[in-house]
Formats: sequence, structure tokens, C-alpha cells
Amino acid sequence: MHIPILVLTLILAAVFLGTAVPKLTGQAQMRERMDHLGVSPGLTRLLGVLELAAVAGLLLGLLWAPLGIAAAIGLALQMVGAVVYHARAKDPAPMTLTPVIFALAAVALVVLHVLEG
Repeated sequence: MHIPILVLTLILAAVFLGTAVPKLTGQAQMRERMDHLGVSPGLTRLLGVLELAAVAGLLLGLLWAPLGIAAAIGLALQMVGAVVYHARAKDPAPMTLTPVIFALAAVALVVLHVLEG
């Protein structure tokens, strides 16, 4: 069961590292996207910090599962929040579906960690 955990962890870590950095650096495209959702620059930076912490937690969770579980739960909750913001902005279904998929992937990682434990 360790290989699925490793693969899913690396995928989630890569994706969220890729979303955290533009939030933290204030990349123009990310600022526009977050403005569209009604997310302030301060909250955008906080989300970037939380995503970086989650990436670290996911990776360290390969060594100590409770940390990976906590990080994955945090990401799932953050993705639920993203769904709410996309829905409020009346974004098309595919844009709203993306955070749903990542929330489900994070929950799947939690389940895999628990089953391996």
C-alpha cells in the first residue's frame, strides 16, 4: 500500500507547490483569478502559506503518517472552501469541479494512510 501513498503524495505536493508559489509571489494571473473569486491579497498570501505548509506536511507524512493525515485533511478543507468561493462567483462547473477533485484526492490519501497504519 506504500506505493499508492507515495504517488498520491507526490502528485498533491507538486500541484499545491505549483499553486502556492504564485499566491505568495503575487503573480498577476493568480491575483486576477483570486480577485475574481473575491479573495483579498492578504487571504491569498495566507492560502499560499497554508499550501506550502501542507506540501511540507504531506512529504514529511511519508515518514510520519499522522502529519501526512493532518496535512491532507487541511488541504481537503481548503478545497471545500475553494468550492464555495467558485460557486459564489458563479464559475462554470469545470472550474468548480477542480477543487472537488483535489479534495477527494486528499481524502483518498487520508484513507490510504489509515488503512496502512
